[in-house]
Amino acid sequence: AVCSMGNSTSRLYSALAKTLSSSAVSQHQDCLEQPDSAQLDPIDPKDLLEECQMVLQKRPPRFQRDFVDLKKNAVSNHRPIRVMQWNILAQALGEGKDNFVQCPMEALKWEERKCLILEEILAYKPDILCLQEVDHYFDTFEPLLSRLGYQCTFFPKPWSPCLDVERNNGPDGCALFFLKDRFELINSANIRLTAMKLKTNQVAIAQTLKCHETGRLFCIAVTHLKARTGWERFRSAQGCDLLQNLKNITQGAKIPLIVCGDFNAEPTEEVYREFSNSSLNLNSAYKLLSPDGQSEPPYTTWKIRPSGECRHTLDYIWYSQHALNVNSALGLLTEEQIGPNRLPSFNYPSDHLSLVCDFSFNQDPDRLL
Repeated sequence: AVCSMGNSTSRLYSALAKTLSSSAVSQHQDCLEQPDSAQLDPIDPKDLLEECQMVLQKRPPRFQRDFVDLKKNAVSNHRPIRVMQWNILAQALGEGKDNFVQCPMEALKWEERKCLILEEILAYKPDILCLQEVDHYFDTFEPLLSRLGYQCTFFPKPWSPCLDVERNNGPDGCALFFLKDRFELINSANIRLTAMKLKTNQVAIAQTLKCHETGRLFCIAVTHLKARTGWERFRSAQGCDLLQNLKNITQGAKIPLIVCGDFNAEPTEEVYREFSNSSLNLNSAYKLLSPDGQSEPPYTTWKIRPSGECRHTLDYIWYSQHALNVNSALGLLTEEQIGPNRLPSFNYPSDHLSLVCDFSFNQDPDRLL
């Protein structure tokens, strides 16, 4: 149970955060299509963070991660746009399918794990949040984040593997959140990705936003490509489809673009090269952390399954490299911090690390590319 602190925020949070059963989801699907959390009072993020920390008081403290300054003497008169990318691990998959052999089931309890996820989000305060494997959107993330000032969009997978798990909470999918006081939604597209002209189980959300402070338009997209080895050509086809959609949405790259995702692909894969060489002129932000600015991090996910240890770089934040500058990026957890049992753990709620970058617009408004 969630600890009650006796104030109204605590009671409201406790009520909101109760998990809906799959039967409740199916019975009330019509209601859930358009949740109306705008009717609820705003939450002070400090109160919610305090609430989470009360729930987590028996767990180890959150790991310290520092931002790396990447500005090259660039001066911006405007606040940067902070973007957070994270595969948060679907609850049904974590408990029922993923077989994290070194992770105690106790560490995966949703009542505590959701507070670890929220703590991470509240710690970095993103202006835009892109999530994958969200299967608690309607009962947790949409009600809470909307009350923190975010506009929320969710697009579930058509045949989510979560639905195969007993006592699931509905399908998982991609979710996109942006702060309404910083951006105005101009256009939104839910994209079901195709491969070899066939519709697939993978999805994307792409939204064109207008920055209130600068008046500039940009597009933010979130996706989660097909997993597993042997599906490289399939991922490549999905990537081509997504790029074509994004070319249309950005009018051939006239509108700056940020793409967040779990691509399930190492930098050696064809889909990575497609994004690197696209006419949209994209660069991967986390390459900038490397000494030469050309190498991806050594890992963004690290877990132990029955088949052995899996350490891979699969998660990326792509951006229009001449229209946007990367001011800073959040450093990754070290091997020592992650520990010998890897992820997830009592310390960290997902098998994927969150990526966070601060962006600013290029100061030359005529240089769109």
